[in-house]
Amino acid sequence: MALVLQLRSVSGLRGKGDRIAKAAFRGLSFYTRVLENCEDEAKFDETFRWPVATNIDGNEILEIQVFNYSKVFTNRLIGTFRMVLQKVVVEGQLEVTDTLIDDNNSAIQTSISIEIRYQALDGTVGTWNDKEFLETPSVHSEGDGRYSLETDSLLSGHRHSSDVPPGKSNQQSTERSFRRAGKGVFSAMKLGKTRPSKDEHRKQDDPAVLETEDLDRKAMRYGAGLEPDTISLASVTAVTTNVSNKRSKPDIRMEPSAGRPMDYQVSITIIEARQLVGLNMDPVVCVEVGEEKKYTSMKESTNCPYYNEYFVFDFHVPPDVMFDKIIKLSVIHSKNLLRSGTLVGSFKMDVGTVYTQPEHQFYHKWAILSDPEDLTAGLKGYLKCDIAVVGKGDNIKTPHKANETEEDDIEGNLLLPDGVPPERQWARFYVKIYRAEGLPRMNTSIMANVKKALIGENKDLVDPYVQVAFAGQKGKTSIQKSSYEPLWNEQIIFTEMFPPLCKRIKIQIRDSDKVNDVAIGTHFIDLRKVSNEGDKGFLPTFGPAWVNMYGSTRNYTLMDEHQELNEGLGEGVSFRARLLLGLAVEILDTTNPEINSSTEVQVEQATAVADNCSGKMEEFFLFGAFLEATMIDRKIGDKPINFEVTIGNYGNQVDGSSKPLLRRKKEGGDGDEEESELLQNSSDDEVGEDGELVSVSSSQPMKPLVTDRNYFHLPYLEKKPCIYIRSWWQDQRRRLYNANIMDKIADKLEEGLNDVQEMIKTEKPHPERRLRGVLEELSSGCLRFLSLADKDQHHSSRTRLDRERLKSCMRELENMAQQATALRSQIKRNTMKDKLKLVQNFLQKLRFLADEPQHTIPDVFIWMMSNNKRIAYARIPSKDILYSIVDEEMGKDCAKVKTVFLKLPGKRGFGPAGWTVQAKMEIYLWLGLNKQRKDFLSGLPCGFEEKKTPRGQNLPSFPPISLLYTKKQVFQLRAHMYQARSLFAADSSGLSDPFARVFFISQSQCTEVLNETLCPTWDQLLVFDNVELYGEAHEMRDDPPIIVIEIYDQDTVGKADFMGRTFAKPVVKMSDEEYCPPRFPPQLEYYQIYRGNATAGDLLAAFELLQIGPGGKSDLPPIDGPTDMDRGPILPVPLGIRPVLSRYRVEILFWGLRDLKRVNLAQVDRPRVDIECAGKGVQSALIQNYKKNPNFSTLVKWFEVDLPENELLHPPLNIRVVDCRAFGRYTLVGSHTVSSLRKFIYRPPDKKAQQWNMAAKHLNGYLAMTSRAHRSRPTGEIVVNMEPEVPIKKMDTMVKLEANSDAVVKVDVTEEEKEKKKKKKKGGGGGGGGGGGEEVEEEEPDESMLDWWSKYFASIETMKEQLRQQEAAAAEAEEKEEMEVGEGSKAQVKNKDKDKDKDKSKAPKDDKKKKQQPVPELPEKKNKQKIDELKVFNKELESEFDNFEDWLHTFNLLRGKIGDNDDNATEEERIVGRFKGSMCVYKVPLPDDISKEAGYDPTFGMFQGIPSNDPINVLVRVYIVRATDLHPADINGKADPYIAIKLGKTDIKDKENYISKQLNPVFGKSFDIEATFPMESMLTVAVYDWDLVGTDDLIGETKIDLENRFYSKHRATCGVSQTYSIHGYNTWRDPMKPSQILSKLCKEGKVDGPHFGPGGRVKVANRVFTGPTEIEDENGQKKPTDEHLALAVLRHWEDIPRAGCRLVPEHVETRPLLNPDKPGIEQGRLEMWVDMFPMDMPAPGPAIDISPRKPKKYELRVIVWNTDEVILEDDDYFTGEKSSDIFVRGWLKGQQEDKQDTDVHYHSLTGEGNFNWRYIFPFDYLMAEEKIVISKKESMFSWDETEYKIPARLTLQVWDADHFSADDFLGAIELDLNRFPRGAKTSKQCSLEMVTNEAELPMISIFKQKRVKGWWPFVARDENDELEITGKVEAELHLLTAEEAEKSPAGLARNEPDPLEKPNRPDTSFIWFLNPLKSIKYLICTRYKWLIIKIVLALLLLIMVALFLYSMPGYMVKKLLGA
Repeated sequence: MALVLQLRSVSGLRGKGDRIAKAAFRGLSFYTRVLENCEDEAKFDETFRWPVATNIDGNEILEIQVFNYSKVFTNRLIGTFRMVLQKVVVEGQLEVTDTLIDDNNSAIQTSISIEIRYQALDGTVGTWNDKEFLETPSVHSEGDGRYSLETDSLLSGHRHSSDVPPGKSNQQSTERSFRRAGKGVFSAMKLGKTRPSKDEHRKQDDPAVLETEDLDRKAMRYGAGLEPDTISLASVTAVTTNVSNKRSKPDIRMEPSAGRPMDYQVSITIIEARQLVGLNMDPVVCVEVGEEKKYTSMKESTNCPYYNEYFVFDFHVPPDVMFDKIIKLSVIHSKNLLRSGTLVGSFKMDVGTVYTQPEHQFYHKWAILSDPEDLTAGLKGYLKCDIAVVGKGDNIKTPHKANETEEDDIEGNLLLPDGVPPERQWARFYVKIYRAEGLPRMNTSIMANVKKALIGENKDLVDPYVQVAFAGQKGKTSIQKSSYEPLWNEQIIFTEMFPPLCKRIKIQIRDSDKVNDVAIGTHFIDLRKVSNEGDKGFLPTFGPAWVNMYGSTRNYTLMDEHQELNEGLGEGVSFRARLLLGLAVEILDTTNPEINSSTEVQVEQATAVADNCSGKMEEFFLFGAFLEATMIDRKIGDKPINFEVTIGNYGNQVDGSSKPLLRRKKEGGDGDEEESELLQNSSDDEVGEDGELVSVSSSQPMKPLVTDRNYFHLPYLEKKPCIYIRSWWQDQRRRLYNANIMDKIADKLEEGLNDVQEMIKTEKPHPERRLRGVLEELSSGCLRFLSLADKDQHHSSRTRLDRERLKSCMRELENMAQQATALRSQIKRNTMKDKLKLVQNFLQKLRFLADEPQHTIPDVFIWMMSNNKRIAYARIPSKDILYSIVDEEMGKDCAKVKTVFLKLPGKRGFGPAGWTVQAKMEIYLWLGLNKQRKDFLSGLPCGFEEKKTPRGQNLPSFPPISLLYTKKQVFQLRAHMYQARSLFAADSSGLSDPFARVFFISQSQCTEVLNETLCPTWDQLLVFDNVELYGEAHEMRDDPPIIVIEIYDQDTVGKADFMGRTFAKPVVKMSDEEYCPPRFPPQLEYYQIYRGNATAGDLLAAFELLQIGPGGKSDLPPIDGPTDMDRGPILPVPLGIRPVLSRYRVEILFWGLRDLKRVNLAQVDRPRVDIECAGKGVQSALIQNYKKNPNFSTLVKWFEVDLPENELLHPPLNIRVVDCRAFGRYTLVGSHTVSSLRKFIYRPPDKKAQQWNMAAKHLNGYLAMTSRAHRSRPTGEIVVNMEPEVPIKKMDTMVKLEANSDAVVKVDVTEEEKEKKKKKKKGGGGGGGGGGGEEVEEEEPDESMLDWWSKYFASIETMKEQLRQQEAAAAEAEEKEEMEVGEGSKAQVKNKDKDKDKDKSKAPKDDKKKKQQPVPELPEKKNKQKIDELKVFNKELESEFDNFEDWLHTFNLLRGKIGDNDDNATEEERIVGRFKGSMCVYKVPLPDDISKEAGYDPTFGMFQGIPSNDPINVLVRVYIVRATDLHPADINGKADPYIAIKLGKTDIKDKENYISKQLNPVFGKSFDIEATFPMESMLTVAVYDWDLVGTDDLIGETKIDLENRFYSKHRATCGVSQTYSIHGYNTWRDPMKPSQILSKLCKEGKVDGPHFGPGGRVKVANRVFTGPTEIEDENGQKKPTDEHLALAVLRHWEDIPRAGCRLVPEHVETRPLLNPDKPGIEQGRLEMWVDMFPMDMPAPGPAIDISPRKPKKYELRVIVWNTDEVILEDDDYFTGEKSSDIFVRGWLKGQQEDKQDTDVHYHSLTGEGNFNWRYIFPFDYLMAEEKIVISKKESMFSWDETEYKIPARLTLQVWDADHFSADDFLGAIELDLNRFPRGAKTSKQCSLEMVTNEAELPMISIFKQKRVKGWWPFVARDENDELEITGKVEAELHLLTAEEAEKSPAGLARNEPDPLEKPNRPDTSFIWFLNPLKSIKYLICTRYKWLIIKIVLALLLLIMVALFLYSMPGYMVKKLLGA
């Protein structure tokens, strides 16, 4: 759907001039190219195309303006032509010639001639008749999407104000018009884009490169006064391209990476569990990863066990398999050898979820346990763990392990990915399986044939069923016997928590077989793609939709070598089947009683779906033309070759599937009849019922011809075979269209980002402008999606997922468009890097959204068959070749010529086998509805005739079976092969003998072979004559075929080894064009070479394709090579293309060689280093005896060489070490290639710069410290200098910025802040004064109490705090930035950046504080003790200080070939030694002032002031603090680590001090070693695992190069501590005092100073520092000293101009331990540091004692006085009354064996119990870590005791004693001795709050209080899992140290000494059968007293009544008869 305009010509122009025209429609304008010097007529002949998404309305207007073009001034309008499109809309095509009108709307004599075509969406408007534009040969192509989306954004009308008017950036002549501007020399093979030349003189006529000056000039010229920060540069292609987009780009990475096994390690630490549901349990944790299980130890009777156990699982599987493995953590109650235990609760998550976390890990998170058997129950407890998944090469930064005192906030640290709610609910996942079709044959047909013969029935040979796996469970459908089209209509139901932590559902069709079931095909549903978690999101939903399954080829074999492909591993090579399925999820309401609470997988029937639910059947047409088949691997043999194309099963001829019963719908049919869509594969000769076309799916076999020794080609010449296939699919094109639109936006974004990175890499000016352009294109692309995607909403067959996905994609893209617009305005030069990351996130998101989960049309496979065997294939996604009338929706390769490389199927394609190209094909494909077929040939190169089958001869729309090209062009290709660098080492010497082979069409040529180099400079021109290309000339010009360059290593015997390949596009010159700038001669460019998926170097070359005109070759430009060299038949690269050279001098510093390994078993004895660069070089002095002294005697040598002016083209420099043997023999030891000399180039300082400019540092020597302060600070950071000024005045601090920033900010520092600073500086010394006096400081800790560990732990706290602050600051900065957009002035930004940078820089704590503006008193400091700190680096010191290569560099010497499979090819194994030295490259001659500098020694050239390299004796003192996270080495999941240290000949094994069963051992040792540099300079510290029998295993080791540290300017010999003191825990360690160090540094750095002044001031250079001037000795005497001042300078040495650099502070570094057997995976980390002291200096003091703190012995006495309100459990035998026999049990957490019980208080009827019972718990306690230390044997078999550290927690439990059954547990309370609630005064005040509401209550620590008494509640969980109070206990806790306990002993229970009195218990507590009377008395007295009284009274009454009744008659008689 588009409006196409052909602008033919403008005539009647006046005068002579340059003309340009602009056509605009709907706000989108195009410019033509500039026609230079035309007189009265301007023949434009250009075609413009506007894709339109909505039908054009009859009164819309098209406007064309014609200008006189000017390079300097604005273009002058000649006239305008406006046309209402009414007639066009009606007729569809129109030719118009009309006059233009001027500004006043009056006609002028100039007229314009145009033709317009329009095709509407619905095809209502006219037909596209055959009078297409093909007749006009000069037109570039007929609207085929050249100007697709890209043009909108660049030229959308509204932007012209803020941008360079596009007319300006279009001053190209036609030759320039197709070039790609703004590209760098390093073209990482960006095909289809060529780049403009780099020569300066071309700028004027080539502003499409939009170099900065141009832009800025223009900006000024347009007077808009543009702020440079708003200019954006769109993809310049949009303006300048007139490219026929007939070719699409090939992908250079050949090797399939999917399905390749890799190493993974899953490490899980189970720390503890809490709140486990159940009474008095013995929990064990089972850790399961995939199939492997491991168990923790069992903890007895506790609901909150503490384990701290570490498990490691190693895997070697493909990534997909790895990430689908399930990690399952389950807690099991009382598991032992005999019984499996009962499950308490479990948690599962897949490995992929962990891997997608930041750092690939969850650290210290709480997993929620739930019971899968019981959905209605709530949570069953929490499990705290660390889980990390490491792949090869991932390094995991473990957060620093220190004492974790902060109480765990469980809810805030749940083990869930971000965005998953903590309250997960149960849900049912219904996977509905409806039916499948197109299944392959899965049985041999022998039996079937027998059956057929006997019974006469023909059966389908497959018995399919579907298996679904999800979250570790599997379910399967029934088996449908013998059916290629099985019908199931079943649903499989999974019950799982929602949202699930398992990402993929695996659905597999399997074939049931008696022997073994095999997979037919596998499909994965990624839940992230079928749901959306946002607030407007939706639950997972899918279909009903068809999914296509791919796998191995369909011909049945018994042993299928590609069976893995059917399991879903690797890329399927053939269509297998399609399955109709659906997915629905419902969240369960667990309160509903009817619910089935089992989580077993269920299978039930599902309602069938209507046939048309997945879309209306449409007939699709696939057309393909093979234009070229070259580079066919010679191994295949020369049997005839043909190609087969299949889509689904259509076109598949080899497959033996039966013919379908196909009742095709007649066109008029009503479409009710059933049909089979898939198995339509009629043979070539079959005629359809109505004489229709029949598919032709394979080309005719043809014998290949030889190209060269590796490859064949097929001689298609002018006759190109075609194929076409008809197929029937449900019409769901909309899904693919939407995906295509998003893909195109993403492609454009990716291309833009590559441009930007390229510009940054090649240091082009203004990459930020290009980034703005990229964002602009992105936002307009997103908005375009919104307008296009919203069509056919009402489509009947759209599934719920279609609707929801569309909504969410539209939301996302709209949101993205807004963000992109917002970001655009924030992009400044300095924020570029961060913003680039954000934009990359956009790209990932777009790619994610574009991936459509519901398939429609299967992918297209192209198979190369030789002799009817399938050899190699290519798979092309059908969406890429799908046709649409709307441009953006069209597939990116539809109707284009695509270069396809065929590859071997399955595993055969792994490794080197897959690197050789099987075949390179140029293929043209078109797929669309049959009814849209008219256009299917539109994108082919023009100039052919169609050859059709006899039947289709006269039918115009009948597809051809071959194309006959009548037009052919002859060209000459010139390949200028200049050089390559960083190639692959293919020989055992570590070098290669490379040559390059260039392929173009069917020709190939080789360069010469250069021996023994990885950086060959071939400097050779290869000429390919008579290259014949078919098609129109102009198409060749704009879109030539690609050139393939392969690099090989020549071997004397055998075949050359493949070393890599790259692609290039030539620059084309037609015979009628001039060979002149700007396009010719072409420039050399870098092309990235790939070997498999890995990069393998760069090729520097240029390619030109020159048309041979009618005059023959004589018309071609001459080849003028340089005259001075004669290389026989080899042509050098001509002048004009080879780089321009200048004279450089290269100075080499030769220091020494290290660690040289043997060569061919002989030791290296007399090595020499040869340096070579660009053919020139220099040799070092010979080392006479390598063993005695491996350093060179002559330090500096130089040579001069001609190097290219352009630094990017500099050749590499080769370093080779040879060993000089007897009789003049030399052997190569190893070599190193310095691929870029840039960091060694010395640029003379700028005259205007101040005297301490960065560059001047060089003179002073240590060469490569080019950037200020040795890059130890992020650039752009600000140094606060204190200028010398009278201190009374307010100090003005000048803030000097790095040389590359552009603002100066004044910061005022007030007096009080200075005061604060001073106090800070004093740190411990000054005491008090913390927060300006408001907060009361804790009393200073007693000096004698403090040790090195206090300092260490304080420092770790500080480090954590800093990390927290950094995170907070980063977040704040983000917010601030959002707010500042628009108004923030530059200065503000600068200021803010400065702060941010500071946080990042690891400045030691106190100078960090000093620098922040108004120093905020850090809040966390207020209750921290004043302890001097050191700096804890959580990485190696080297990475913090740039490997200490400030002037001495280390070059690894390599030897041996690189391994082929990625797994073992570590560079480490190829290292044979190291060369130490440096180099300096500069242009000759140098400015004089350098050599005239004082003290300049010409023998050292640029390397002034370097120390001597004579051997020197050094005392090396290694301190090992501790190791963390060691890899377990023993079966029990632990290790017994000890330290081994090796330096030179010294080998220390500290074996007797191994630490038993510990993965986090604290060593706390120091070792002194005497060493001689340079012989012994590599220190190896290893951790070994001690074994009782057998050899000890290496856990991991770390290597430290001491020499570089020793000689570094950063002074890494002994760290500078924070304060200077002469006694105590912080004694100064260095034998030199700070003042001595300072004067030495000043002298070496030629710095003026230090001058100590009065009043505590010192001046160094132009900086003044202040500080305290007194020091206390041991006796508290104060003495004056300058040391504090000197130390203040040393701590800020980086601020000193010229000589300054950051000095290494007193520190502890954390080094990863690596094991050579497991390369790249960390085996743990070691905290340590090294001090070095030269032996010729005064000896240092004794080593600091860092031995681990011994735990202190304590005794905890707990007196249980009484209990109250304990719940009553027992019923009395006789009376049925409730009572309890109470006793209390207690233990100190972790030591259940040591539990103590009180006696029993029998028969408590009120819950009251009296005990007066004392427990005594002795324990060892580590104050610093707040842990109890226990040592015990793990089992009776253990050799020795294991030390455990556990939290100090006292547990008290109340029990009901039973005689005959087990005691009943009633309740418990656990008190953490460091922080527990204060007991209540009385039983009444004691409540549940004390346990549940700990946060609000005041907490106390028994270690501070010593003695505590009070009431605490006992709690337990009731049936509903709620905590309830089950009793109260009155207890007294008394803590004594061991000494105090000895002085005042106390007895256990109520024993002596200090006995407790007997409790006063009521009598009933005695047992009734011992004292029956008493019991009876008690029974009568208390309980039934009133009852008895009542009964007695009642009895009396009764007796009286009875007596009365008894005696009444007598008395009556007496009375009556005779009274």
